[in-house]
Amino acid sequence: MKKIILGCLGVTLLLSSCVSQKKYAALEAQQQETQDLLNSATVKLNDCLEEKASASARLQTLEDQNAFLKANNQELINNMGDLTTLTTKGAENLEKSLESLQEKDLTIRRLQDAITRRDSVNLSLVQSLKGVLGNLDDEDIEISVEKGVVFVSISDKLLFSSGSYNITNRAKEVLGKVAKVVNNKPDFEFMVEGHTDDVPYRKGVLLDNWDLSTKRATAIVRVLQNDYNVDPKRMTAAGRSEYIPVSATDKSKNRRTRIVVLPKIDQFYSMIEEGMKDPAINK
Repeated sequence: MKKIILGCLGVTLLLSSCVSQKKYAALEAQQQETQDLLNSATVKLNDCLEEKASASARLQTLEDQNAFLKANNQELINNMGDLTTLTTKGAENLEKSLESLQEKDLTIRRLQDAITRRDSVNLSLVQSLKGVLGNLDDEDIEISVEKGVVFVSISDKLLFSSGSYNITNRAKEVLGKVAKVVNNKPDFEFMVEGHTDDVPYRKGVLLDNWDLSTKRATAIVRVLQNDYNVDPKRMTAAGRSEYIPVSATDKSKNRRTRIVVLPKIDQFYSMIEEGMKDPAINK
């Protein structure tokens, strides 16, 4: 009997042991599945957290951009008001600039017209001088226009003996022709310049070439005044000595008398004023 009981207990225990191992294995498998689900959920949670952080960062960027755009929009609105003011002032300044340019253009045209008139007067004077002096040797007398000024250069051999300031009879003939032209142009003033070479000179009361050049200039203006009735108020006598030579090799060319027709500033402005009255300019 005892053997039977012991045998039953052994079978029971064996059976009980087998059932517990199966449950354990099932539980263990269930636990592993649960752990896998937990791991998967943890990964998804982390992904969601990262997406949330990224979305929050983008949201902050968009909010910053929105604030920036609002500020810029307000600044643009303010600038539009300023721009309207600037545009009005710009239009006024532009109008003033155009008026100034028109005035400058008018002034330039008036000056150009005055210069044209002056050049025409000078051309007429040159033609008149060449007309009366045209039969003279070109080497002894030269007529030119430089920078709007008329020059008549006469060799001293036509006017004076060597080292002298006494005018020759031949000189009076030449000066009479010049006087005829200048008397016909009463609005012109002119200067008579004496020029010498660089050979030292001293004779009688004359100390040097300054004295000689000045004496020759005053001798000529006296003849023009006394013999040909040229108004003395229109003339200036000047000595330039040896200091404005025209040739470094031929000293004879430096011994000359030059008549410079002086431009009168008031006449030039009168030409400008006349130009202002010209309908063609004032269009």
